[in-house]
Amino acid sequence: MNSTQVSETQAAVKISKVLLVLPAAKHVRVTSADRSVPRRKMLRFSILGLTTVAAATPPQYEVTICDENVEPLDLDTDAEVVGISFMTAIAPRAFEIARELHRRGKIVVAGGFHPTLCPEDTARHFDAVVAGDAEGLWPKVLADIEAGRLGKTKIYRHRDLPDLACVPAPRRDLTAHTAKYYATINAVQTTRGCANGCTYCSITAFHRQTQRTRPVEDVLAELKTIGRDFIFVDDNIIGDVEYAKKLFAAMAPLKKRWISQCSLRIADDPELLKLARDAGCLAMFIGIETLSGANLSDFGKEFNDAASYRKRIAAIRRAGIGVQAGIIVGADGDDPGVFERMLGFLRAARIDALQLNILTPLPGTPLFEQFDRAGRITDTDWSKYDFRHVVIRPAGMTAGQLQDGADWLYAQFYRLDRIILRALRTLLSGKVSLAVLAWQLGMTYRYDNIREGIVGRNPVAKPASGSRFGAALRRAWSALTGLGERSRTEECPDAEGVQENPAM
Repeated sequence: MNSTQVSETQAAVKISKVLLVLPAAKHVRVTSADRSVPRRKMLRFSILGLTTVAAATPPQYEVTICDENVEPLDLDTDAEVVGISFMTAIAPRAFEIARELHRRGKIVVAGGFHPTLCPEDTARHFDAVVAGDAEGLWPKVLADIEAGRLGKTKIYRHRDLPDLACVPAPRRDLTAHTAKYYATINAVQTTRGCANGCTYCSITAFHRQTQRTRPVEDVLAELKTIGRDFIFVDDNIIGDVEYAKKLFAAMAPLKKRWISQCSLRIADDPELLKLARDAGCLAMFIGIETLSGANLSDFGKEFNDAASYRKRIAAIRRAGIGVQAGIIVGADGDDPGVFERMLGFLRAARIDALQLNILTPLPGTPLFEQFDRAGRITDTDWSKYDFRHVVIRPAGMTAGQLQDGADWLYAQFYRLDRIILRALRTLLSGKVSLAVLAWQLGMTYRYDNIREGIVGRNPVAKPASGSRFGAALRRAWSALTGLGERSRTEECPDAEGVQENPAM
């Protein structure tokens, strides 16, 4: 273990209870004054990080978990130690909680992505910071608290990343009382990290551009303890192709149904695709990111190969696996027309669901260093680093055009008629489970858009022509068949044609 030393130490504290907290943003937070839980079930899955930390907590301590997304936090907890796990956008709320708990005499420890990538910044607000994986470090923090050594070490780090053979089974029992608010509390992890070097990715930075695997037999043993439907929360479940093939082949007899995330490279291996489907894969979240080869090069993600998008996505769908596309807008190769082109591409490629991100340089990533050096970061309010707010100065459009266009693209993709017709088209193709999943995701994203007032505006929109009725008919036919209302994207056989734009 590597650690940052400081001079002051705290008095020894006898620990009997530990509280683990997942803070939430204000617009989705459940409070004692308003206990209504936003209807975002499909966007919540088991908080595996905290249930794993709970499992790594020595057994003499009583552990509870509070997820502010589904239940109010009691700041007057009787736990002596509180651990808070958070990402950058939630850092201000985490700092607020720590401040309130310190006023009440609690010891507060930080962990998660933001504390790992910005440990010095975080340490100003907490008694200790766990930077990186909790296994091996979290028990050491608790031992130091009880021995009066806390303060000698402020930031706890691993010299070498821990072996995943030592990962304990998560404490899912601690979320049983709130299980109804999650898509599933059955989240499983087979690998950690990703060996790709994408410049925007905090996962790469957190895991030092490595991917580690759990023993397949350990994964299978865990799967036998949970129900049919679950989620693999791996960052790139096919990163180690041979491992993935071995795992999927061994899973087939279990007759499970699951979703996960992976790279587009899954489409390049027919055997891998078939094994994933036979193992019960319903859908994959895949980072498509951009239609521009220049943007992919800037991101360090040339392997995506924009020219092959349509062909590779079609191969995945033919295998019976749905695709949720991760898209980034606001890169240096994007102009104000990117939103219209992207919507056309998503429809033509028959993407089942969309997660849209405004380019956001997260601290600790190469992208942040690049934008910071160039003086292009315009806002350092961490609460806006949620991929839905513009915090940079874009190269090819104004910040206002980027915000308006991103909101417009999200609202247009999740328009009610398009959600209905995507689900209907998938249902008519015989993929009932995927149709239900696409419907549930679509309606949840639409609920979010309405709740947050997301409408936006197409920066290059032209005045509409023809009757409203005729336009509505054309939209319905286009959404159902993928024909009609052809954009420049849809006229091209693949995404490469979209790049033929002098302004990009």
